[in-house]
Amino acid sequence: MKLTQKRIGTFVLCSALIIGAGCSEFLEEEDPSNIAPATFYTQPDHAEAAVYGIYENFRFLSDGAGIFVSNFQMLDALSGTAETETGQNSDLNNMLGFSHTGDNLLLSQWWRQLYEGVGNANLAINKIPVIPQILPENAQKWVGHAKFQRALHYFYLVRLWGDVPLITEPILDWKDPNVTAPRSSTENVYALIEADLLDAEAAGFPLTDASGLASQIAVKSLLAKVYLTMAGQPLNKGAAYYQKAAAKAKEVIDYANANPGKVALFPIYDDLHDPAKENVLEHIFMVQYAAGIANAGFQDKFLPNNTNITASGEVGTTVPTSAFLASYEAGDKRTLEKGFYFKEYFLGAGTGAATTLNRMYVYKHFDLVANGKPGSAGTGNSGLNYPLLRYADVLLIYAEAQNEAGGIDAMAYNALKAIRDRAGLVTPGMGTFSQTTFREAVLVERWHELSFEGVAWFDMVRLQKVYDPAGNKMVDFVGASLNGATLQAKHFLLPLPAADFRNNPNLTPNNPGW
Repeated sequence: MKLTQKRIGTFVLCSALIIGAGCSEFLEEEDPSNIAPATFYTQPDHAEAAVYGIYENFRFLSDGAGIFVSNFQMLDALSGTAETETGQNSDLNNMLGFSHTGDNLLLSQWWRQLYEGVGNANLAINKIPVIPQILPENAQKWVGHAKFQRALHYFYLVRLWGDVPLITEPILDWKDPNVTAPRSSTENVYALIEADLLDAEAAGFPLTDASGLASQIAVKSLLAKVYLTMAGQPLNKGAAYYQKAAAKAKEVIDYANANPGKVALFPIYDDLHDPAKENVLEHIFMVQYAAGIANAGFQDKFLPNNTNITASGEVGTTVPTSAFLASYEAGDKRTLEKGFYFKEYFLGAGTGAATTLNRMYVYKHFDLVANGKPGSAGTGNSGLNYPLLRYADVLLIYAEAQNEAGGIDAMAYNALKAIRDRAGLVTPGMGTFSQTTFREAVLVERWHELSFEGVAWFDMVRLQKVYDPAGNKMVDFVGASLNGATLQAKHFLLPLPAADFRNNPNLTPNNPGW
């Protein structure tokens, strides 16, 4: 079951963070489509409806950001693994070439949507405990979900912009000081993220949850990723936090080993985009979509431009570079036809004659129901979920964190080997690795396994390293060349959105170099 309920009872965070000028007039207007907090949060089932609305917010990833572009593409554009076939969107082009500024639409939409989610989570956390007749255990559970989502939204904000306004109370009045909140330290933001996730971990979630809500395993997986990030840059907390990341990832792996029917790697890559396999096994946490109700806008961005091979349309604005594809090892199943990528399909909106394309395209998010295939015409509407946490990521988090905290052990080695076994690759014996060579092997594997899932950019920032496909190795971020641009230290963080920066004097100074 997917989370497809319509959002009700949420309150959009109105501040210079979101709206810029004119916020007071907005709040003074009656909005008949929005249910005010004073008239909502009055019945126990309002808690569930409000939380579903917060979960819905991450659907902004597939929302449009101008011609031929969706918001999710920003992270892939910065990774060095992607290019565009059309070149018709200047905001995407500027991200690809690291010539973006604070006026970039992709950048501003990420900021505003993330703060909308924070605002709605704050409202739920504040209001749910005082709903009349709500059972204490239900209040704890739904507040836990709101805190999980608040942590997730802030985790993206702090990794993209560093010091950001830390708002934990709902804004119900344009005169609220938080309308022009100053930036809080990265350290303080991570402290809230950790606290929220620990509360969510204790909130009574089931260990796994096929509905699309976060489970205990999802919370533990996100905590492992948060600790891994805190161990690296900019906080640089080092060995102690690598150990915390390893310990939390180990909890997930131990559960998976004891319950292979609940959490496991999928045996074949087709399962990654099988609608029947969403929210189970390898898919620990996903953004929820439903065709015809909440359509996912990913398909056409990954598909070749104007080739008439699918019912979903094709614009080809995020396609793998030839250099990145060539960096996979020979025989890697992920690069074989219809592993992670594809070159062969069918004309006539997917139902006609076979055709061979001029290059490889991304297949790991390919929706057969929407796109069509011979004997089954496509619907043109995709309801395929988008992965935010996969078990493959957890395995690689453990391998990396354990190696940094205490050196390679059997579980770390087996975690890496499991990923490579599925890809049909031979892994050198455990005794052949040093800490340095194992680190390199794990990081390279992260680039190949988690490609086009919005992961690589955040690895680049925390490691201050970039994957060099020509040399199949990690190189220093500063001075590296990506898409013809030379990376500088200022690129570790995005510039603050120009409109918000202009309208909130407390956001100054901008990030270094911008």
